[in-house]
Amino acid sequence: MRPTASHKRTRAQESSGAIERMYITMRHLFNRGFYKPMGISGETLRESLLILSPEIYGSISDEKIELEGLLYVIDRLPYGIEECRYINLTSDEGYKNSHFKPIIPPKRRRNCYRIDEEQMNIEITRGRSEIYDILTHLTFLYIESHKIMKQVVINDEGDVIRDWKKLEEAVLVKRDLSQKDKEIALTHTANFLGRTFEEVNQIYPHFESPHIKNRFLNIIYYLGKLAIEEVLEENKRIITFSPVLRERLGHHIHGEQWALRVKKALKDADFMDRPLHIISANMHSVLNSLFARKALGTEFKDLSDLDIYKKLSLSTSLKLQQKVWKKALANGMQFIEDASGTNIDVQIFDTAQFYEFQGDVADADKPVIIVMDYAFGEQAYETMDELLKPYLAEGNRDYLNIVSISIMGKAGILNGQKGDIMIPNAHVFEGTADNYPFKNKLKKADFNDVDLKVCSGTMITVLGTSLQNRDILRFFNTSTWNVIGLEMEGAHYQKAIQSASRIRGSISPKIAVRYAYYASDNPLESGSTLASGGLGTTGVKPTYAITEKMLKQILDEPKN
Repeated sequence: MRPTASHKRTRAQESSGAIERMYITMRHLFNRGFYKPMGISGETLRESLLILSPEIYGSISDEKIELEGLLYVIDRLPYGIEECRYINLTSDEGYKNSHFKPIIPPKRRRNCYRIDEEQMNIEITRGRSEIYDILTHLTFLYIESHKIMKQVVINDEGDVIRDWKKLEEAVLVKRDLSQKDKEIALTHTANFLGRTFEEVNQIYPHFESPHIKNRFLNIIYYLGKLAIEEVLEENKRIITFSPVLRERLGHHIHGEQWALRVKKALKDADFMDRPLHIISANMHSVLNSLFARKALGTEFKDLSDLDIYKKLSLSTSLKLQQKVWKKALANGMQFIEDASGTNIDVQIFDTAQFYEFQGDVADADKPVIIVMDYAFGEQAYETMDELLKPYLAEGNRDYLNIVSISIMGKAGILNGQKGDIMIPNAHVFEGTADNYPFKNKLKKADFNDVDLKVCSGTMITVLGTSLQNRDILRFFNTSTWNVIGLEMEGAHYQKAIQSASRIRGSISPKIAVRYAYYASDNPLESGSTLASGGLGTTGVKPTYAITEKMLKQILDEPKN
């Protein structure tokens, strides 16, 4: 008999299995209500993350400490979280009306509250994707903390190396360090981090914060300190999920409140029967495309539109931004600031008040553009699903005359560079065979007049950008799936659109959809992952190229 051939799993298969285990484990831990990240209950999560070795987390599998990954994670978690032994994930439970001051991470819009010296509460109002994001980042953080502990603890009695004692002295001083003192502390820190002085000195200022003195040193010290106490004193760090969060999650509570407010505004303005065009984008590109030239044309008459957009994108251009904002409000824009906890603001533009259409177009046929800020992962389904439902008020059921839905976002690209454009024709949900093909009204040919690289194909919707893995991405890129990039919301948006248009009948089955993404990173290319930094002004050109193509089609609708 011929011997049975043994099947050796590829790295892509191992990584895919690791993602699936993480997904299942995180849901199990949530249902359980609490767990110890560095205990037995967190073991599967740790092992899966180490097998996966996401690109963002760099050298997570090595003994040396990963600095760029640490910066990426810290920017998405609240100030002081490294000092807290207890992390409590809650729903919106009224803390905003208390004496607790909200802490909002620089790169994630979420309210966090420091309850006492040992506890940090993090509000979850954007669905399961937010939980996956936080738990993955915390798992990375705790793995790194134990790597620090192993480098500084000498024996079972808890004796530590001299470098650690010197770092402790620098941190506990609680004052600004002189340049000399800082460099001495960094020298000792670099020794046990397995990094050069140059590396730690270069990344030190990126951690700086007005809230915490000598923040980089503070983070390293408290991560190591709590890990040492876990091992020597069995004083474990614990993550809990509040009963209210566990009860509310998945019930669209925040999304429903958000959508009702938007639909009430449309009803009050008598827009329900007007052609409605939804755009998921940022809060500046549509605004500036429609009003920047009108507001600043005299001031910058010699500049191109793109140069004006670049000026407006600078953090120092607040006065210019306010001029554009004021012009828009005076010419038919309505702004709805979020009060539901979704962190999604909305702008409503009445084109009848500012746009000159070619030909004879009645006011009733002039488009109303609804711009909603970026959703986060699964929150895209919750918000879009609720928005597309009929408006129920005083016993009446009013359907929205939604003509098109356009989604613009940032995504990782697999064959290209930061700033390139991706035009998808399908979304595939990672870890499943769920796929959502669609007819994209935006075509690659629409961008022939734009000096940017444009590619078309399938986008993969991932559980979280922090789980980007090179082996899986290479498989998707080179296989017949023809994946060109990855993002977090596309499949969720399309699921909501398809159910509303093809099953529930809330909107027309002929609704036009547009999807376009610009590349924020290339996870297959070293030095080009999300951890390597943002786009800067590189993102301005593709952002406005996509916005203008979307607006052109929308504003051409009355002529078709």
